[in-house]
Amino acid sequence: MVRGGGRRCRAGLAGRWGVLLSAGLLLSCAAPLAGVAAEGQQGARCAAPAPDIFDRASPAVVFIAATSINPYQYSDRVSRTVGSGFIVDPSGLILTNAHVVFGRTAIGVTLDNGSSVPARVVGADPIFDIAVLRIPPPSDGALPTLALGDSDAVRVGEDVLAIGNPLGLDQTLTRGIVSALNRLLPDVSLSLLEPLIQTDAPINLGNSGGPLLNRCGEVIGITSAVIPEAQNIGFAIPVNLVKAVLPSLLANGRIIRPWLGVHGQLVGQSLREVLRLPLADGLLVETVDPGSPAERGGLRGGQVEIAIGGQSLLVGGDIITSINGTALDSPEALERAMRGLQVGGKAKLAIFREGQVQDLEYTLPERPVLPGDLRGQESYSPATRRGRCAGC
Repeated sequence: MVRGGGRRCRAGLAGRWGVLLSAGLLLSCAAPLAGVAAEGQQGARCAAPAPDIFDRASPAVVFIAATSINPYQYSDRVSRTVGSGFIVDPSGLILTNAHVVFGRTAIGVTLDNGSSVPARVVGADPIFDIAVLRIPPPSDGALPTLALGDSDAVRVGEDVLAIGNPLGLDQTLTRGIVSALNRLLPDVSLSLLEPLIQTDAPINLGNSGGPLLNRCGEVIGITSAVIPEAQNIGFAIPVNLVKAVLPSLLANGRIIRPWLGVHGQLVGQSLREVLRLPLADGLLVETVDPGSPAERGGLRGGQVEIAIGGQSLLVGGDIITSINGTALDSPEALERAMRGLQVGGKAKLAIFREGQVQDLEYTLPERPVLPGDLRGQESYSPATRRGRCAGC
């Protein structure tokens, strides 16, 4: 818990995300709109009018323009991205999406008053798509800020508002409801799952990094993604996840994760019945990351591609039946085993190979940024399939 603005703010995450917090969290939870009690506070429910929320929140929303140069190309070397962000600390801290600013050469921020200032990346994580920028504070006056709310308290059907710069149209307000919770991105490790907030509030290119607000005027998410083929299906990163990883981004400039070095999915009774092969319960290794500890340890990936129900699967590789004594016989067990891994710690693997069980042990290094982490993040489709471990 952290204190700020005379009220208590949950900085932790319920259930699976209750990790990574430190007592020295920089951000405070400012009071909601004047005269409006937060939901659950004194038994009242926020219901501030949208114009009032916009008037208070929009001065803290910024326009971000970033430029990068690819020195390995002879033409079209310069690329540009635009997005949104919002100020969360008077010292000049801004939250946005990593895909807006990660790896960019120059970043400029335009404030609500029209002034433009340079910005630098304090920390960024392309997997969770979260970044923190810093701009110089003004010589006179204070920067407007937004309060961070509690995304664990969000319910399906609640009214939400998004403020951003869609297609470069600055300070645009859209509104809708929370359509669903805990939507998952595809092809992401169970150790990296990011449960997103789905909303029908219109979100377009340029909204990325802007705030998703509740009726208290508090940020409950960072607008991040859309499905172009759909109508009014957008996603936001829950603000409690942002709070959880923020200390690492501020202290280290990144999120430090262990690197197992394998991609695969769980083998269970249903898959064994379909394949009719002598398989053990565990994580079927489909591919091994080049240069990873798994490759150096001799783990083998699959060689034969098959399709089951429209999903491709590489078979013929090793099956990891346990990690550090935890049998990988369910998605929950795999998640629990992955959560227990630490940089510098040991990974003791039991491997099923060619009908025999072998033991393998190696030290886990920090997971680097991999090419797949830098995929375009403008559109996503929610994944419902569990038990997959991509990029462990």
